Amino acid sequence: MTSAPLNPSAGPARRTVVAAAGAAGLAAALTACGSSDDGSSSTTTTNNGAGSTTQDSNAAGGATDTSTAAAGSAGGTALAKTSDIPEGGGTIYKDKAVVVTQPTSGTYKAFSTKCPHAGCAVSSVANGEIVCPCHGSKFAIADGSVKQGPATTGLTAANISVSGDQISLA
Repeated sequence: MTSAPLNPSAGPARRTVVAAAGAAGLAAALTACGSSDDGSSSTTTTNNGAGSTTQDSNAAGGATDTSTAAAGSAGGTALAKTSDIPEGGGTIYKDKAVVVTQPTSGTYKAFSTKCPHAGCAVSSVANGEIVCPCHGSKFAIADGSVKQGPATTGLTAANISVSGDQISLA
């Protein structure tokens, strides 16, 4: 009577198969979390009815930041022209993680695009509010304060300067 060997080496060990499956799952999860944005895009989306604009600062020719603008200051990295920011609305510069608003004519403010609730990036400016798409938090364009939760703290102010018609990161 002939018997088969007790430990055939015909296939991979169970431990190897389980480890490979786990590694494949981890790779898929990390790939899904990654960004396909290489920073070179220049897409601009404008929603004139809602008063919001989204731009890469490369399309606007520079960088942006937030806070009360001081007229006459020429320092910093050029971000946009004042005419790029709609009155009563704002423009989001995704690649600089900043939103610049014009709550009233000639007054410019800037805030981080990172929502303090869950860290999502705000996605639009509409009806005098900066909107986070993740959980619906809304922030005032004048000071970044919470207008609607679940966020409990406002957006972080950023420093900008205005010189003539040029808005720059301070």
